[in-house]
Amino acid sequence: MTTFQRARSEEQRAVRRQAILATAAAMLAEMPVSDVSLNELSRRVGLAKSNVLKYFESREAVLLELNSSELAAWVEDLATALAAVPPAAPLAERAELLVDAVVSTLAGRPVFCDLISTQASVLERNISTETAIAFKRAAAIGYERMVELAVGALPEMGGEGARRFIPPASMLAGAVWTHAHPTPALLAAFEADPSISALRMEFEPTLRQHVTTLLEGVLPR
Repeated sequence: MTTFQRARSEEQRAVRRQAILATAAAMLAEMPVSDVSLNELSRRVGLAKSNVLKYFESREAVLLELNSSELAAWVEDLATALAAVPPAAPLAERAELLVDAVVSTLAGRPVFCDLISTQASVLERNISTETAIAFKRAAAIGYERMVELAVGALPEMGGEGARRFIPPASMLAGAVWTHAHPTPALLAAFEADPSISALRMEFEPTLRQHVTTLLEGVLPR
């Protein structure tokens, strides 16, 4: 825990904001989004809850800003992975490599997957219009970059196809992540009753299957 003196300049306020974000990021490495509370965040960062709320309007605003940072980092991961796609390879091979790149880079960012799994249902609920605009602007930048990357790997899909592929692919990641990380009660149920074991999901293979189906739907026939 860090103890801060009162921030008296914009530079000091920026340091406080970064400390809050860094502390929240460290918490997400230890626990799911649902367990990150404003009280615990305040305690760990060394500020009263009322002081944390001077820098971020809510717990959700903190987590949305982390979501934006994670999105930008994931897009760069995706760019690196797709740079290895050979442009002269057959369509089917490039399509498979695109799916692999999307799935493997998402699997490599569990915090991001957890954040997007709660984005629409939780994180976007307790925020102001100003925070919503800032978050969606950052998302739009990432979205356009992902469209560019997808078209670069698979020109056959075109910009329209990429715009039909990218948003549902990310929504699939959030949904599959939730189901692939069940509660302790569900884990115990799966272990106790083999007849329901087929309902248990594993993140990467399930996401790969559904993203492949999605991609096939947007490619020209």
